[in-house]
Amino acid sequence: MIQLMFFVTTVVLVMGLVLGVSLVLSKKVKMNREKSSPFECGFDSNSDYRLPFSLRFFLITIIFLIFDVEIALLLPAIYSFPKSVLSYWVVIFMVFVLVLVGGLFHEWRQGALNWAF
Repeated sequence: MIQLMFFVTTVVLVMGLVLGVSLVLSKKVKMNREKSSPFECGFDSNSDYRLPFSLRFFLITIIFLIFDVEIALLLPAIYSFPKSVLSYWVVIFMVFVLVLVGGLFHEWRQGALNWAF
């Protein structure tokens, strides 16, 4: 219990120190050229009219999020390997990877991964 309290106290102190240093060293700029320019989404935030926007950007973003979440789900499976029954773990892991690779090939065949915009 003492070790846990020491750990929590250390984490809070380090977090406070990093927060304090970042507040002291940061630039205080409310508006500058970079903040008011378009970022990765590609539209101008200062214009009043809406331009047609490519749905391909959103499709690639959704595909990335799906595969990113699936990769994040694989990490606990790897850490649970020593505590699991080997045959069950291999079957579940292989089914999961097959679904992941099957989804990748499906998106590839549908043309969602072609980079020619």
